[in-house]
Amino acid sequence: MKKFLVIGLGNIGTEYVNTRHNIGFKIVDFFANKENINFQTVKFGDLAEIRIKGRTILLLKPNTYMNLSGKAVKYWMEKENIEKENILVITDDLNLSFGTIRIKTKGSDGGHNGLKNIQQTLNTSEYPRFRFGISDEFKKGQQANYVLGEWTDDEKEKLKERLEVSTEIIKSFALAGLNNTMNLFNGK
Repeated sequence: MKKFLVIGLGNIGTEYVNTRHNIGFKIVDFFANKENINFQTVKFGDLAEIRIKGRTILLLKPNTYMNLSGKAVKYWMEKENIEKENILVITDDLNLSFGTIRIKTKGSDGGHNGLKNIQQTLNTSEYPRFRFGISDEFKKGQQANYVLGEWTDDEKEKLKERLEVSTEIIKSFALAGLNNTMNLFNGK
């Protein structure tokens, strides 16, 4: 049975739940809720598992905080014997307008500390990632406050549809492959 590890990046703690930086957690939580599966607290995070059409999808929310996400990713890749081509890291992206989706096979960390740590831990920048645009509508020097800030009312309203699309991306990644998923969803 083919296995996939989908990692939603975020920070643990109630104060971070509805922040832009936690979109990775929000997406995997939405997917799990929609599929009626539950997360279990395990080593380095919370993990949920679902089987769809002969594929196993493991959803991971690292509890290592954003800046040490690589530790959890590497541990679960090794424990479950999952190749880097079969992981999908979901993260926020300041360089994309709100709700814009960009799926890539590799790339730089773009200044994102979670991606930076994963890249250092795995010793490669070649792993699939799903970037969710949060835009860059903040004043100079306010980046940290912005990414750790909560969604605006307008963003909250649009978020449900974006979360629905995000669940389709996760399924497509496991069932149709990365290239097909990029063709179907990039820029949508």
